[in-house]
Amino acid sequence: MRRLLICLLLAFAFFASAGAPTQSNGFSTAPSIEIKQIDLTGLKTLLQRDGKDARPLLVNFWATWCDPCREEFPDLVKLDADYGAKKLNFVAISLDDVTDLKTTVPQFLQEMKATMPVVLLNINDPEPAIKMVDAAWDGQLPATFLYDKDGKVVFRHFGRINAAELRAAIDKAVNGKS
Repeated sequence: MRRLLICLLLAFAFFASAGAPTQSNGFSTAPSIEIKQIDLTGLKTLLQRDGKDARPLLVNFWATWCDPCREEFPDLVKLDADYGAKKLNFVAISLDDVTDLKTTVPQFLQEMKATMPVVLLNINDPEPAIKMVDAAWDGQLPATFLYDKDGKVVFRHFGRINAAELRAAIDKAVNGKS
């Protein structure tokens, strides 16, 4: 009887853990979030507007080591949830080190319950990227840019956003009044 109980417990433990992702040490881990790396060409492609897509494009540059970025991120997650992909193209561009691609960045995104597309900009010299995005931008983080359907910047903000101000700009762009 005792052997049967032990076998049942072992079988239960095996089947209960069969679907759970694990690390090599056997402890369960959360599923990983895949974050694509882009270079300067990838950034240029990302910022180009498709003439058939009338949705505005919201781009936020951030990093996990940037306190104002971390503070504003819940507002961005809420905006993404409220507008969704049907009304707004949104991409968050991490400027974290490429070594944080599989650890710190996805962990932060999971904590924030972020669902918007996230890419990591992997470049040696940030200056060309900064100038490509906006000549007025000095690289300060966070930085938020809203592009209309024609690719024109209709809202820009350096530092932590005011969510109501950004929401008003998005509403205007969504309704074609940029």
